[in-house]
Amino acid sequence: MSVPLKLDHTARVVQHLPIRQVRSPHRCEACGAAEDRTTLRRLEAHERWHYDDRTGVQALRRLIALCSPCHLVTHFGYANVTGRTDEAFAHLRAVTGMTQLQAWAHIRAAEDLWIERSARVWELDLSILTGTGTGITLARPERAADRPAAAERALRHEQAPIPSPRRPPSVEPKPPPPAAVAPSSPAPPRRGFWARITGR
Repeated sequence: MSVPLKLDHTARVVQHLPIRQVRSPHRCEACGAAEDRTTLRRLEAHERWHYDDRTGVQALRRLIALCSPCHLVTHFGYANVTGRTDEAFAHLRAVTGMTQLQAWAHIRAAEDLWIERSARVWELDLSILTGTGTGITLARPERAADRPAAAERALRHEQAPIPSPRRPPSVEPKPPPPAAVAPSSPAPPRRGFWARITGR
């Protein structure tokens, strides 16, 4: 689960976290790439969680800096539902040197772990954000039962329509006459590479 923070809050949080380990300042901690706004490669804060199966607590332990392509790989399910699976898969292989089979095995293992953890209702421990002198007060998270619906709302809000290529005006087809227009049906949802391969 991601906790939205304003940009200025993120800087304050990272500055004050006692467990902050800056291994590569101003670089991605996974691939080492620097931020490059001309290619839209940004550095983003990614959360590292500890899951205590005995107590059912999901505790935020660390924030790390990832470039936007590495962050997309880390949230592979998000890449899939937003139609960016191919991009994430290619970046995973480029950064790790995995073969295609190794990469799919890695993704499958991560997906299995996500499915297992998602079957349980976790209590969130975000004390690292509020107990470190950052001056940040978090809004109470959604009730566990309401989190799937909240995730769906956020996903619908974040998905941008994919623009279709424009034809030159000289070859723009004329619309059919009104009598020939069939009732419109909703477009099928876009499916990423992972969905096409596995049928999920």
